[in-house]
Amino acid sequence: MNKIEAFVYQRVKNNHLLKNAVRNIYQGFYDLLPNYDSRFQSEPIVLENSFFGFHDVCPFSRDNRLLLANRLTIPLRMPTKDDVLEVGYWTGEDYRQWHRLGETRAWNYHKGCRLQWLDDSHIIYNTCEDGMLNATICDIHSAEKRLVGWPIDSVSADGRWAATFSYGRLERLMPGYGYTVGDADAHLEAYTTVETGLYLVDLVSNERRLLVSLQQLSDLQPEDRMGDTYNFVTHTEFSPDGRYLAFLHRWFKGTFKRTRLVVCDLQTKELHISPTTGMVSHYVWNRQNGIVAYCRMEEVDSHVYFSDPTMRQWKRCGYPQLNSDGHHYFIDDDTFIVDTYPDKYRHIKLWKVCVSTDEVSLLADVKSQKQFVNPDDNHNWKCDLHPRVSADGMLVSFDSTHTGCRSLCVMRIQ
Repeated sequence: MNKIEAFVYQRVKNNHLLKNAVRNIYQGFYDLLPNYDSRFQSEPIVLENSFFGFHDVCPFSRDNRLLLANRLTIPLRMPTKDDVLEVGYWTGEDYRQWHRLGETRAWNYHKGCRLQWLDDSHIIYNTCEDGMLNATICDIHSAEKRLVGWPIDSVSADGRWAATFSYGRLERLMPGYGYTVGDADAHLEAYTTVETGLYLVDLVSNERRLLVSLQQLSDLQPEDRMGDTYNFVTHTEFSPDGRYLAFLHRWFKGTFKRTRLVVCDLQTKELHISPTTGMVSHYVWNRQNGIVAYCRMEEVDSHVYFSDPTMRQWKRCGYPQLNSDGHHYFIDDDTFIVDTYPDKYRHIKLWKVCVSTDEVSLLADVKSQKQFVNPDDNHNWKCDLHPRVSADGMLVSFDSTHTGCRSLCVMRIQ
């Protein structure tokens, strides 16, 4: 953002209705002006009508031969309870061969069905059976399937544990991030409660336990208006070594919205609260148990690197050149990739950022089509790049609409 855009954003950011209205007017004016084509560091592979979802999970197999993906079966509209999403993987030269493994009715445009690898032979994704949300583990070679009693959000690196929460509560408070099917854990009448919160699922024994309740979170270092707003949990991620589980604790009511990052030490049960001031949007771990997050620190919004799970030591990254929200993924422990939201020309930038030097380089400048702007809170079908990097750091996968339809793209990082 330039200085004028940043000035306006700071004054409307806490009112999402006003913020969206200002954005639409601003971008609408630039729609009347000449635009420019997308630009990429290297020519991407484009798989149309296919996407993956969020930025916190790697879709590549360890040898990069397989690329997990979802395939759309409906036009651009919100899914109903009867609309299925195909689940499978791309393989072959330029990932042109599609292998369908199943389908699901538990999906959305932002996070898909939380499809992810458990090991080299098994995947897991959310499903809906007999009107109940659950998850399915599938052997990619035999197609043999096993049902887990609850939907999942993230999975530990060893494939043993999953984190989950109420998708029904999430859908009520962040429409488009849950599913068309609710659940018994939502407790929608309660601002906060001991009856629901963050759960840990044992994927081997198919058992679930409540790790921390919403009431516990609202009682822990309470902040402004936690008691009379709707508390909920979302965006979980295990540290690569499996010791820590991070998540966002949010409390919303109307246009009032606040978020903090919480890290749970699964060995000691200690909870570490981010020293942020009211806002955390996205984050990811590196292999040294460091976290990069877009958040508000000392009343300044920026990309911040926390060097350990206690989040006591931190530094801004790429600031002020990078001063807008985005979705991160680490290439290595000192370098991450991050996208932006569409600018005034509806272009999304993809940046590579060095934590230690603050060096920033442009990898892609991708045009986003106007029809993929959310018309309102109940029609949430926008397409962020959500970049995801292969284990060897050579490839980036991202979702894009630059061709006119939602597509899964793969680009080599030079």
